[in-house]
Amino acid sequence: MSKSVLPVNLAEKLSQFSELWSPKTVAVLNDYEVKLVKVKGEFVWHTHEDTDELFLVISGRLTIQLREGDVVLEPGELFVVPRGVEHCPVADEETAILLFEPAGTLNTGDVGGPMTKAAEFLD
Repeated sequence: MSKSVLPVNLAEKLSQFSELWSPKTVAVLNDYEVKLVKVKGEFVWHTHEDTDELFLVISGRLTIQLREGDVVLEPGELFVVPRGVEHCPVADEETAILLFEPAGTLNTGDVGGPMTKAAEFLD
């Protein structure tokens, strides 16, 4: 991914893909990736043992299921899942999310499986 002097337009980047649960890297900050992802339905329960994970809802509505209770996010709201906390994102409608996490973090954390997708870079 090349360094750019242009701002990243999130709406433009979101218009470039339609796949669900398939993160796209739109910027890099030090050793972290800023990713966009569209989601709908239920993901898999998983943890990230070595890192926190930031979810920022751009559009739609996201529920992050936690064993101790659900966190519901509306557009413009964010939540940080602490490292090692098992969670499962769910969206009843198509929802656009910005994720902020260390480069190379897998979307399914420690569980792997068919929903695992490495983030692709969007130019």
